[in-house]
Amino acid sequence: MTTYKTPRKMNIKPQHQAHQPGTDEAMQPTPEYEDLEYQGSGKLLDKVAIITGADSGIGRAVAILFAKEKADVVNIYLEEHEDADKTRSRVEELGRQCLNISGDVQNEKFCQKAVKQVIDKYGKLDILINNAGVQFPQDSFENISAEQLQRTFQTNVFSMFYLTKAALKYMKSGAAIVNTASITAYMGLENLIDYSSTKGAIVSFTRALSLSLVKKGIRVNAVAPGPIWTPLIPSSFSAEYISKEFGGGPMERAGQPREVAPCYLFLACNELSSFMSGQTLHPNGGKVVNG
Repeated sequence: MTTYKTPRKMNIKPQHQAHQPGTDEAMQPTPEYEDLEYQGSGKLLDKVAIITGADSGIGRAVAILFAKEKADVVNIYLEEHEDADKTRSRVEELGRQCLNISGDVQNEKFCQKAVKQVIDKYGKLDILINNAGVQFPQDSFENISAEQLQRTFQTNVFSMFYLTKAALKYMKSGAAIVNTASITAYMGLENLIDYSSTKGAIVSFTRALSLSLVKKGIRVNAVAPGPIWTPLIPSSFSAEYISKEFGGGPMERAGQPREVAPCYLFLACNELSSFMSGQTLHPNGGKVVNG
């Protein structure tokens, strides 16, 4: 019998990466993407799942977990080719296919072409995980430029509209959509006002879309993680912020991507969550947000 081991608080060293969404190789410590003792049971047998931003972070952890549950994975990512290859390699080691598609989800035509590429290869689409996102901390609200505001909304919100619209042409009853929101949608964050706003929009998008698709038998839910140790963190925040302020909460630590991934599995799997739609799960280290 497997004995549960309580995750320990990480010794996160001061660090910063100059380019978003960042790479995992430069992180100290590197994120934990997989529970090596977890054995899948075919809960997603032969399903095809699109996961945006699966080159690293939460997306990679979801891709690996889905592969353990016998799904084939499509990783739509920006330009982190080396990290994307790591995801593909691990998925293939687990005996499943992984199609990497590089491009910018801010572009609607790219989203349409990416979904068409998936259909051409697999002939179907069962699960859509809208996970890609960016954040640009600013100490003052006045420092949020029009360009930053547009990019944050285009990447975090518009991409979900584009991909979902393209995907719905091929998704049938029993399909599932899971969107990545954030604890900031419920609590806000003073240095991430535009990012928090997009995450609030995602929660509303999830609720409204779930009502729109319920009669088609397609469920729509969301996950709102708290502070999770992913490449987006050192590529967004200063080394000083990471060393002094990142993490915290009742559990007094940041979470690992592998600790969030099971929420996506639960919501994507009809066997586990057939009576849930329009809802949000909160893997945030114990913070009660009443959302």
